Amino acid sequence: MSFEPDQISTVLCDLDGVVWLAHQPIPGSVEAIARLRASGRRVMFVTNNSSKLVAEQESALGAIGIPAIGDVVSSAMAGAALVAPGERVLVAGGPGVVEAVERRGATALLNDGETDHGPVDAVVVGLHREFDYWRLATAAKAVMNGARLIGTNGDTTFPTPSGLEPGGGALVAAVATVAGVDAVIGGKPHRPMADVILDVLSTAADRFDPQHALMVGDRLDTDGLFGRELGSPFALVRSGVIEPGAAIDPSVPVALDVSDLAAVAAALG
Repeated sequence: MSFEPDQISTVLCDLDGVVWLAHQPIPGSVEAIARLRASGRRVMFVTNNSSKLVAEQESALGAIGIPAIGDVVSSAMAGAALVAPGERVLVAGGPGVVEAVERRGATALLNDGETDHGPVDAVVVGLHREFDYWRLATAAKAVMNGARLIGTNGDTTFPTPSGLEPGGGALVAAVATVAGVDAVIGGKPHRPMADVILDVLSTAADRFDPQHALMVGDRLDTDGLFGRELGSPFALVRSGVIEPGAAIDPSVPVALDVSDLAAVAAALG
């Protein structure tokens, strides 16, 4: 999908591998975001990281010089959009998932691997480093007893300064395998995340046209496919999962293939 730079009014940035690696800013990313905003464009951060509270994500961006209040959308929000107000939800995830579920009007029950919460309507799984055998068993049993299985995202890995580490999708896959079901995924590249973005960018009088947004990410299987799902052109940056010079899947439309976010800002002018 091609794009005209002067038609882009909003830039949707992934975080890990685009803006930072483990909260260490990628060179040029802070300045690139300031340049994009100075051009009159809105910059939003669309992340499949569900573990942190929204305020923590905003604070972490602020700490590296990027104001982000009201500009962070996470896969926790997209996952929570798949539960209904009033439902009982077993959360196998971090504080960000608990926050999103409670804001949805549902009851969040933390999966500690020990407490019997009784019947639940849904199990929402996201990245959390406390995940162990007993938390896996509790989540899987709840699903086998009829609860819906929802994953905040399907990313099996995420980039860090020292290399790739297991992502939330790996935990979702573990629960799905034991329970023998397929999870419904909320985050990129799936429709629930696209709907959250459109709701944030639209007003009562005017629904946002996604062709005026540019999705920037470091993964084809999440960011690239999300751009296609949303209906927005996609800019691939090679500062995260995909290394410079690596071949990419030609079936995923890429409007811009550049080294990093600074190069995206330069291309937009």
